[in-house]
Amino acid sequence: MRDYHFCPGSAAHHYISALRVLTLPDQGIILLVAKIIACRNYGKLCPMKDSTKLPDLRMLPTELLLPHEDSDPRRVEKLSQRIKAEGRLKNPPIVSQIPGSDKYVILDGANRVMAFVTLGIPHMVAQIVSYADTGVELDTWYHVVAGMEFDEFDHALTRITGLDLLECTLEEARFALKTNQAAAYIISEHGVRKACSPTGERLNDVHLLQGIVGAYRGKADIFRASNDNWAIQKPFYPNITALVVFPSYSPADILQTVRNGDKVPSGITRHLIPQRALNINIPLEVLAANWDLERKCIWLDNWLMERMAANAIRYYAESTFSFDE
Repeated sequence: MRDYHFCPGSAAHHYISALRVLTLPDQGIILLVAKIIACRNYGKLCPMKDSTKLPDLRMLPTELLLPHEDSDPRRVEKLSQRIKAEGRLKNPPIVSQIPGSDKYVILDGANRVMAFVTLGIPHMVAQIVSYADTGVELDTWYHVVAGMEFDEFDHALTRITGLDLLECTLEEARFALKTNQAAAYIISEHGVRKACSPTGERLNDVHLLQGIVGAYRGKADIFRASNDNWAIQKPFYPNITALVVFPSYSPADILQTVRNGDKVPSGITRHLIPQRALNINIPLEVLAANWDLERKCIWLDNWLMERMAANAIRYYAESTFSFDE
């Protein structure tokens, strides 16, 4: 008996998870026994009513996963300790292949990947998506800066090389950011100011944004916000110092930033990924094992088969709130 395995992501994987060829000498025939997982019929075979296919999970070398944003050293250290103690990869990072390269940009999970680098683990399971996939969106988080004296915050901003802070109205700031005339804008009790770059070019502004975030990172509490309405934000954050509003990035911006070897500050980009894979709980002993990539791919295929055979995969179409992140 021979087993034929298809690594996740291959065309065959979406239709046939394992194909066994058994030779029956007494009958002189070959019986093909296939456990078929056809995308169009998947809802009939498994309890995933509104799903069309499984997430594309692949075993990848950790060194090929490149962050587009800064990692948080404190979070990386905590994650490293937790992952080592738990002995498993709970949730896979989300990555997208860089066109014309064998490398992948990390869309979500940079701290997790950096934790694996810290632990010296050569491979990890990642979920592959494409910016062209339906439902994959790139959005922007803004920063609520709280618990820092405004004078200290303001002084730190004035020390950033090449940064010009110009007073303006909120409408003028929004227009300047949209038209690349500003790298960001800052709202406080004292009004609105746009942060102008000497170049006016979005990708060069990455370094300016690093300076702005560096003015308060480690000195203030940072909360993520999705709107620039000071009146809405202030009641939720009594110690609010400022609201920093960042530009919207395109997928092309993210890919070019990685190609340039640059990174945007952490906590700015927000990737919305439908059908995320959660709770995969891959043992670290497999990911850290001294096996070649092919052997680990085969292990992952077999693991996926076992999960399906155990009826352990569930798809939840409804939006959810998590209260323990």
